[in-house]
Amino acid sequence: MLFEDLGLAPEIARAVAEQGYTNPTPIQEQAIPVVMRGGDVMAAAQTGTGKTAGFTLPLLHKLSAGERARSNQVRALVLTPTRELAAQVFDNVQSYSQYLPMRHSVVFGGVKINPQMMRLRGGADILVATPGRLLDLYNQRAIKFDKLETLVLDEADRMLDMGFIHDIKKILRVLPPKRQNLLFSATFSPEIRTLAKGLVNDPVEIDVSPRNSTTKTVRQKLHPVDKSRKATLLCHLIKENGWHQALVFSRTKHGANRLAKQLEQSRIPAAAIHGNKSQNARTKALADFKSGKVQILVATDIAARGIDIDQLPQVVNFDLPNVPEDYVHRIGRTGRAGASGQAVSLVSADEAKQLWDIERLINKPIEREEIEGFEPDHQLPASGGKPGKGNQVRRGGAKPAAKRGGGNSSGNRNGNSSGGGNRGEGNRSEGNRGAGGRSEGNRNGSRADGSRGNGSRRSGAASGNGNSGGNSNGNKANAGNRRRRPQRRTESA
Repeated sequence: MLFEDLGLAPEIARAVAEQGYTNPTPIQEQAIPVVMRGGDVMAAAQTGTGKTAGFTLPLLHKLSAGERARSNQVRALVLTPTRELAAQVFDNVQSYSQYLPMRHSVVFGGVKINPQMMRLRGGADILVATPGRLLDLYNQRAIKFDKLETLVLDEADRMLDMGFIHDIKKILRVLPPKRQNLLFSATFSPEIRTLAKGLVNDPVEIDVSPRNSTTKTVRQKLHPVDKSRKATLLCHLIKENGWHQALVFSRTKHGANRLAKQLEQSRIPAAAIHGNKSQNARTKALADFKSGKVQILVATDIAARGIDIDQLPQVVNFDLPNVPEDYVHRIGRTGRAGASGQAVSLVSADEAKQLWDIERLINKPIEREEIEGFEPDHQLPASGGKPGKGNQVRRGGAKPAAKRGGGNSSGNRNGNSSGGGNRGEGNRSEGNRGAGGRSEGNRNGSRADGSRGNGSRRSGAASGNGNSGGNSNGNKANAGNRRRRPQRRTESA
């Protein structure tokens, strides 16, 4: 099938052709006709399948036949979980509507609100927004939804993961009840179906790929390595293999900053992108990466949503994600639109549980390859192990800690400790959730030697169900340290 066979308006078909597209992807082929007819849609599609065009093209076709948006009015609203994704969707809307007399806008947090209010005075046929900033604008009466025709929830699964469900419910209460609803998600999880019950009306369900499967165009492999040598191994791989462009995933914001600095010290141009960066800094880092000025972009899972780079050859998991589904999303940044790509994971022995969870999810073991000179002192257990038993890793003669429950415990020279069920950085927006999480200890050895890691979530730099590992620095625990409460709206505030 060709795009011209879908019946899109000539102006839209011309814009699509100028982008170099002739054949719609499966999600586009199935979703576009339904949206054009005005029906509700629930669509599950992996990253890189063209789902953005799957709703923007038919939306533009429908809206082009009606009256233009008036002052402060919005005719179609697209909600996204992150600033980067909002900017990406808006760029697509702009490109495909270049020959239509329509006005569009994008709003998100991290930048001044007044310029956004000024732009909305002229109305928006399509408004792309993050939930938090949208509510701020509505509360200041800068947006009206009386004439809203269509609502789109993009990356609905990620919005739920980030805790936006309450914001979404507030938004739904102020929208007109009679409207078209489009819900796009990576999976049809039970949580998504619960959300859909109060949102879509007799929807057409579209699922273009097996749940939680990885694309066949991406070659996956992992390199076992001790945690303390990961950064050195990454530098070696970049230089040895001549990686001119790679997206590297870090589990935490602080880890992303630290790794980018280490790469720069090794004369590898790098930048970090995460929720604590200003919007200007994030935009600049992404632009420098796309232009080739920055060779390596180190990102957290949330910040990486919306990064759309043609022919991205390499994705690296510097840390394995705590949530196995995030692995599928991560490696989906490469091997897009039929192109080939490679996903490499640097895995230490204390990440065995995360690895097993990922391999069970994708239903296959990941190819292992040890790099000469970087063979780990602590061997990564074989695939298919039983995470409930836990694994001990020790360095520098530290005594193994006694285990309680299902947590993995590791003691090293820096006093890093890991335990099951921890929420990592404690910031919900970074996606560190669920059982099996691991919290990185303080570099200066903030836990006492042999102390139990069975404390509350607020206690120290690391807590969990297992006992903490040894601390060769011998400093006592910072019992008074309190963790910051998870922040619900970091990305859109």
